[in-house]
Amino acid sequence: MREPLRLGPPANPWKKRATIAIPLLFVALAAALFLSREAAAHPGHRAHVAVLDAPIAGVRNNLWFDYRSDIEEAENELRKDLRRAKSDQDEREAWAEYNRELRDARSDYRKEMVEKGYLQRRGVVTVGG
Repeated sequence: MREPLRLGPPANPWKKRATIAIPLLFVALAAALFLSREAAAHPGHRAHVAVLDAPIAGVRNNLWFDYRSDIEEAENELRKDLRRAKSDQDEREAWAEYNRELRDARSDYRKEMVEKGYLQRRGVVTVGG
């Protein structure tokens, strides 16, 4: 048996594509919003006071690049920990660990720069009794 003759306009091929594309577009938009929320879970090191923005004494040496890589590693670890956090306590622990790592990295960098002679140790000297 033959298909009946259609005298109207031809079927629009875009209609079928649009019925597939529109829901996919909404799914992609929802995924982008979710991922941007995850990325915004960490403000970045520029928002943190404990992170140095410039090297000590303006010297960009291996110590400075080691410090920067320690900071990047701490941020990546924080992002992972926050993503895995199931409770507020987990988030607090992740932030506490991140802050500890920042302090350690800054302290190590400063100590090594003092050893190299780029920074004078600060102290109080009292003379007399």
